[in-house]
Amino acid sequence: MAQKFEKKEQIRFQHCDHAGIVFYPRYFVMLNDLVEDWFTEELGFSFKDMHPNHGVPTVNIQTDFRSPAIMGDVLNKSLHVSKIGEKSVTYNFEFRNQNDELVIEGNGTLVSIGKTDNGQLMGLPWREDVRKNLERFIV
Repeated sequence: MAQKFEKKEQIRFQHCDHAGIVFYPRYFVMLNDLVEDWFTEELGFSFKDMHPNHGVPTVNIQTDFRSPAIMGDVLNKSLHVSKIGEKSVTYNFEFRNQNDELVIEGNGTLVSIGKTDNGQLMGLPWREDVRKNLERFIV
């Protein structure tokens, strides 16, 4: 059965701008934290283990900012997979506040890469175990 990966995060002073709302680039840091936790906790391929010879850089990201979040809010961050390619994965994400109001939503694409013997970066097919774990999150 397909599932979403979810984590909660409280908005802190460090996330906010002078207006008291989350400064939009901070959402991308929070999103990257969510992706990194997903790889570690669910996909069996932690960033610690994959680096420095492998990686999963973001090659595309689209985001809609729906409502502001303020200091003290608790965001429920979630993602699920919409498409798995030989070397890529596209996922949808959303952050909702404690009142279940949509704060941001969007999608991103990651590509599996590695280094060749001469140090060049190139796309690599997903390891079979990682692919099977990715498939659990297709909605």
